[in-house]
Amino acid sequence: MTTTNQYNEPAPAAPARDALLEAVSAGVRVHDLGRPLKVGMPQSPNHPAYWHTLPRRHGDMVREDGGSAANDMITMGTHVGTHVDALAHVSHNGLLHGGTDAAEAGRGGRYLDHGVHTIAPMVCRGVLLDVPAALGTPQGCPPGYEVTPADLERAEEAQGTPVREGDVVLVRSGWGRHFDADPTRYTGRESGVPGVGAAGASWIAGRGARAAGADTIAFERLAPGAGHAVLPAHRILLVEHGVYIIEAMDLEGIAAAEVHEFTFVLAPLPLVGATGSPVRPLAVVTR
Repeated sequence: MTTTNQYNEPAPAAPARDALLEAVSAGVRVHDLGRPLKVGMPQSPNHPAYWHTLPRRHGDMVREDGGSAANDMITMGTHVGTHVDALAHVSHNGLLHGGTDAAEAGRGGRYLDHGVHTIAPMVCRGVLLDVPAALGTPQGCPPGYEVTPADLERAEEAQGTPVREGDVVLVRSGWGRHFDADPTRYTGRESGVPGVGAAGASWIAGRGARAAGADTIAFERLAPGAGHAVLPAHRILLVEHGVYIIEAMDLEGIAAAEVHEFTFVLAPLPLVGATGSPVRPLAVVTR
């Protein structure tokens, strides 16, 4: 039955409900993939450490009505804690992504064309590739282990979650279990750290990923005793293919819940001209 108004004209249809809002209203479960920022957390030695202090504490100043306020000051590098690398972060042979001269791009003390402020907020499909689970070693990969394309494909097939163009691909190595338990081991200077190498990075880029993330300090494999001496996956992803990198993620909870496909949400701070930003990535699924 069609409703009409006093002029015998069809009444306008009710506005359609937004499908995303409907899903959220029905209930969602949010998996927090970011690490809490705290003094003393493990980090790359190449970046300024996180520090937090209270310049004003309650009671330092009390208003006439008895009210009091505290405030904070933080200092940190933009590549500390869970963070995203902008395309300005890495150059190769003097060039940034797209062949831009790296020295010229940084004149004035900021990267206006490749800085983190140019990364649009992400609300897209995310895929967790749980490599150690696919390899039968669910606790984690050995130190210094290189995750290969065959490993990534094995995880894809075991989970039934093929990577598609525009996805954010998260690679779990299991190394994240050391973040709080053994911060020195987590950075892996002597032992090395598992992760993708050049071949794995090319595989991710070849699938058309928008961004790639991992539970490790530098995303990619670090050889025992080598530290950050060479980072081929950064070159391939950031410089050659324009794929953003997210590091130091907490992937243990989502892996334990066996959530391998989800809506991925991430919004970097719009730090104009910066090479990276702390982030709090979320994986959202329906209840």
